[in-house]
Amino acid sequence: MGDDLARMREQLATRVVTSHQIGSERVAAALHAVPRHLFLPAQPPEEAYRDDAIVTKRNEAGQPVSSSSQPAIMAIMLDQLDLAPGQRVLEIGAGTGYNAALISHIVGPSGQVTSVDIDPELVAAARGHLAGAGFGDVAVACADGAGGYPERAPYDRIIATVGVSDLAPAWLGQAAPQARIVVPLDLRGTQVSVAFERAAPAGPWTSRSLAPCGFMRMRGSLAGPERVVALAPGLFLLLPDGTGDADPGTLAAMLAGPSVSHPTSVQAPGAGSAQVFWGLGLWLAAYEPRSCQLNDERPHGRRGAPGVRLPGAPLRGPGWHSTLGLLDAGGLAILTSAAFAGRAGPLTLGVTGFGPDAGQLAADLTAHVQAWGEAGRPGLAGLHIDAYPRASADVPPLTCDAMIMERPGTRFAVYHD
Repeated sequence: MGDDLARMREQLATRVVTSHQIGSERVAAALHAVPRHLFLPAQPPEEAYRDDAIVTKRNEAGQPVSSSSQPAIMAIMLDQLDLAPGQRVLEIGAGTGYNAALISHIVGPSGQVTSVDIDPELVAAARGHLAGAGFGDVAVACADGAGGYPERAPYDRIIATVGVSDLAPAWLGQAAPQARIVVPLDLRGTQVSVAFERAAPAGPWTSRSLAPCGFMRMRGSLAGPERVVALAPGLFLLLPDGTGDADPGTLAAMLAGPSVSHPTSVQAPGAGSAQVFWGLGLWLAAYEPRSCQLNDERPHGRRGAPGVRLPGAPLRGPGWHSTLGLLDAGGLAILTSAAFAGRAGPLTLGVTGFGPDAGQLAADLTAHVQAWGEAGRPGLAGLHIDAYPRASADVPPLTCDAMIMERPGTRFAVYHD
């Protein structure tokens, strides 16, 4: 069995490094060395060595609140973090402990890894997994991650493994002068992993690299303004800024009722689903206050296939489908794909509307899709994000060239060059 486990680990590491062009040899070595199955003892080893996220805890509504993230996005974010031996690292969100183990493997015995999580059950499990895998020197603290962990500051690197809408002042205060911070930043419903560094000693934090991602939202005092509404078991509506009136029963009935379909004549080439979510998603974030996201998940053991309630959803994974949409009091319109040719294939986009105002909402979403297409389908290429801490007097002017996001601790300027 030991040989089989080693083979599966090697295959996963090779696939992730090759498919996602992981440039860091240190990250690649950590993937080859750290056994993921020890951090997922309830899963069959063959499941642990798939390049998939695995949910490890749900809340009362059945919504996932913790998971072992997809190894590929772990590797991408650790590549962004630019780790080196001897560094002091703070991780926000312990998960199973696997990501902290990868970090610890890279920074080595001369480095220091501190992981903070608000959930005592997850903290206890992560400590046990880390100790069992030979990484007992990683400190796992039970605390609200918004406060960082001042006892072991300053940190050369800070990484969040939960979706955030802000940069906590405590993180910035505990960062060393040349620190790098990597977070899954929520841009009104579209998440992007951003590697931030200081542009100047007293200047804003500016993005050095960006990558598409999707993480469960942070809990605690830094929980963002977004609101998640459970429409049915496994079917969740995400309202990016917590706005809008969403009655679960009414919306579920709309989705099960008559619909109106609109073609858009827009095709997303290449990696179509990624372009849609991190291209069109950013477009809607900038121009449409009614934007929302629908996620349909069917855990093992639940009847039905994901996507039945979201026909033609453009973003799909094992056991889940997601789509973008518009929501107001008169109904809901969602993005669909007329054909799905796999993750690397093109998507021909359509729109389906539900509810009393289905036709108008579908027309509005169609207009946005067509405007995005006519603009050249802008996405993450050339995107920049500057973060101005509220404690600084240096804040950006409000211009039509940037989407400005006002958050309690930070003002973000999001723009293309």
